[in-house]
Amino acid sequence: MDITKDLIAASSIPIVLAILKEEDSYGYAIIKRVKELSGEQMIWTEGMLYPILHRLEDQNKIESYWKEADTGRKRKYYRILKDGLDELKSHRDQWGVVSAALTRIWEITDK
Repeated sequence: MDITKDLIAASSIPIVLAILKEEDSYGYAIIKRVKELSGEQMIWTEGMLYPILHRLEDQNKIESYWKEADTGRKRKYYRILKDGLDELKSHRDQWGVVSAALTRIWEITDK
């Protein structure tokens, strides 16, 4: 199934924030987690993810830091901040309303 770009764009911020709420992470691991969570239906690229991370960082929703991996290579990790947690709650509430409305209309129209 192809998921539209509009739907991917609309869901990208809450997905990234929710992943970072689970644990601090770095770009490739976030991309891998999105793929895993979506049953391999959503395939993100670095070109899509990094602008989101930079925007969230500019808005003080997340922050980055460098950490050395087991391989000795340094990776840039991201962590969610309080404003990011507040933003995630807001998105979750909004998505709940949208999801409920869609569920109701599909139940009515599927009869």
